Amino acid sequence: MDGRDLVRSIKVVGSVGAAQGLRTVRAAWRRRRADAAGLPPRGAERARVPGAVQEVRPGPGGGVIQFSRSELRITVAVNGAVFWGWDGAAPEPSYALAGRCPEPDPRAMLEPDKDGGWRVVAERVTVVISRHGAVEVQTPGGVTLRRDLPPRWWEPVDGGAARWMQRSEVAADSRFFGLGGRASGPRLEDGTYRLWNTDPGRAFGPGDDPLYITMPVQLVVADAGTHMVFHDTSWDGTVTLRKGEEGAGSGHDRVGTSELRMDGGPLRCWVMVGTPARVLLVWASLTGAAALPPAWALGHHHARWGFGSEQEVRRIVSGYQERDLPLDAVHLDIDHYDEHQVFTVDQEGFPKLPQLAEELRRDGIRLVSIIDPAVKAAPGNAVYDSGTVEDAFVRDASGQLVRGVVWPGDAVFPDFTHARVRAWWGGLYEERLAQGFSGFWHDMNEPTSFAAFGESTLPRSARHSLEGRGGDHQEAHNVYGLCMARAGYEGLRKLVPEERPFVFSRSGWAGMQRYGGTWSGDVATGWPGLRASLSLVMGLGLCGVPYSGPDVGGFDGNPSPELYLRWFQLAAYLPLFRTHASLRAGRREPWEFGSEVLEHARVALVERQRLLPYFVTLAHLARRTGAPYVRPLWWSAPDDRALRDCEDAFLLGDCLLVAPVLDPGTDRRAVQLPRGRWYDTVTERVYEGPGQVLVEAPLSRIPVLARSGAVVPVRGDDGGLELEVWAPARGRTGGGLVVPDAGDGWDEPEIERYVSRWEGRKLVVERELEDGVIPSPHPVRIRGLGAC
Repeated sequence: MDGRDLVRSIKVVGSVGAAQGLRTVRAAWRRRRADAAGLPPRGAERARVPGAVQEVRPGPGGGVIQFSRSELRITVAVNGAVFWGWDGAAPEPSYALAGRCPEPDPRAMLEPDKDGGWRVVAERVTVVISRHGAVEVQTPGGVTLRRDLPPRWWEPVDGGAARWMQRSEVAADSRFFGLGGRASGPRLEDGTYRLWNTDPGRAFGPGDDPLYITMPVQLVVADAGTHMVFHDTSWDGTVTLRKGEEGAGSGHDRVGTSELRMDGGPLRCWVMVGTPARVLLVWASLTGAAALPPAWALGHHHARWGFGSEQEVRRIVSGYQERDLPLDAVHLDIDHYDEHQVFTVDQEGFPKLPQLAEELRRDGIRLVSIIDPAVKAAPGNAVYDSGTVEDAFVRDASGQLVRGVVWPGDAVFPDFTHARVRAWWGGLYEERLAQGFSGFWHDMNEPTSFAAFGESTLPRSARHSLEGRGGDHQEAHNVYGLCMARAGYEGLRKLVPEERPFVFSRSGWAGMQRYGGTWSGDVATGWPGLRASLSLVMGLGLCGVPYSGPDVGGFDGNPSPELYLRWFQLAAYLPLFRTHASLRAGRREPWEFGSEVLEHARVALVERQRLLPYFVTLAHLARRTGAPYVRPLWWSAPDDRALRDCEDAFLLGDCLLVAPVLDPGTDRRAVQLPRGRWYDTVTERVYEGPGQVLVEAPLSRIPVLARSGAVVPVRGDDGGLELEVWAPARGRTGGGLVVPDAGDGWDEPEIERYVSRWEGRKLVVERELEDGVIPSPHPVRIRGLGAC
């Protein structure tokens, strides 16, 4: 323990109490001792590069290129995705991929290229491999999107995992997005980003990195095209980004660069090329369709750490009902547990929890339970006892149970990388269902283990099954939350097969959308935290996780009425719309901020309820196409540089543009518009894009613009489905998609396609069928006619 460790230990003991604080000191020492004994010291290393081409073996979709000191396998799949792996790395096994790896494209051919290199030519992409191992991805027209320089490995002389580095070059005008949940995004600035899921241990803001969800997934947008690259390894590492400069240095462009350094794991990656929509579609075909949330989960959620009792829950719900405010779900945090022990209930505070859940459900309100992975390490705890019989918990290199410290005190951790353990854990949700819960909120699953110094997670030497392959926490850490989400989701599928599970998880990895969504985690109260909330949602959507949202008002502190309202207004247009706060934070109910805020919040809530059919449609489209609900303004025009640099507004599906207020004292704001005509949805004033316009943003609302010609499914005054159609310009047509689904089951409703067109001075709205068109079966309300 050095001086800084000592200071941190004293602070921890003082902040969490003496007993728990001393546990965290002991846990930190245990972790350090376990790693000292279980991880071999890294000794002498030897560097290696591929060398020169020696032999080529063509195969389906590509082939294998043998270099003097390495081997490259390269394949173009039928969906257009490119895979390559060094040193014999294959696409599987992989925690990211869903199902079987796509078949190779039989038309893709490996053929000689100039200067002793080779290339694979396919319909959507050309891949050029130099004679020394550089890999270049080109458009079919021959424009280079990405050039990976020959990789470098550092191999321990005495054996063990090799570190490696891959440096890549992109066009000077490229912009980087992705890498999971980043508070400083969605466009990633120059700097180094760590790939290690981390609980920051405090409320975070834009400058904090890494956070709970990191992914080696980059979306790169340039004039020449868009591509996504995914390095499929779950080990710890860093990505260093540097954007290019056009015309830099003697009249030449300076390329953008990405340097990936990993502590181990296979050097293998996937690259997808095309429009943003095409790239996300291929990504979803690789990593799995997004789980479809039940319709109620697209409504408004209210949560708090510290409800404490059934009486307090009823008081909050009554507050919503008395003020006629929509409410769809209430979340119970760890204070509803018996001494913070998972899958238990505090019988003093919640003596009749199933009855409370049934009462709320009759009023259209669902209960959602927090679920932590840490299990109190005490005989007599039912989960600990059954897990011990099942041999479910993570052990160290010597075979002893790994013990950490979390909310219940000394705790052990299930090994979710074992199928048997996932099945055991999934069965435990039966207790939650019996208590009346309808949804599940996974927390602390980075995994977090409190430590007075060092990393707040499990020892890196801790052993995991990794689906029978065996390995340690260096490889398992980043997929721990993903595997926990899988356990919960699959368990619920078996326990309640007729309903869509609702699971969202604080931590995860590539492919987590298969099992549910996520939320911001403990975002700091303040205007920077508000801005970070939007960054996280947009960035995660571009990594294939479409369902997410922030803690409205921030996790800690006391938001001002203005900040709370602006946060509330933003969240009303995000997939997960949830207020939440910590035990020591100020209240988050809308009526706690004065009558003016209450009335403006009511408008946002009512509008969210009105737009629920649109959110349901976006959820189905995300599942079928991979397109996120929340999209950057450049989604349909990635070659528009002004849109690429815009981070303070977003598209909600194809129809709406939302421009939240992210700064105090703002009553109007500039909005960068994509091409086309846009209507203010309140005033119906018309704006023309592309270009920047100044729009009104009074405290009562944030600017929301509708695309000319859009067909938006909304909830009508009678509660039924209605089509809100924004008039196209004279002589133009419009249209939109509608998925009429208000259920929670597994039916696959048909996607309805609508078109709007002018017949003389009359605007006609029709549904397109395979054999023609019919009048809209839903009521139609046309808006914007005054501007036509």
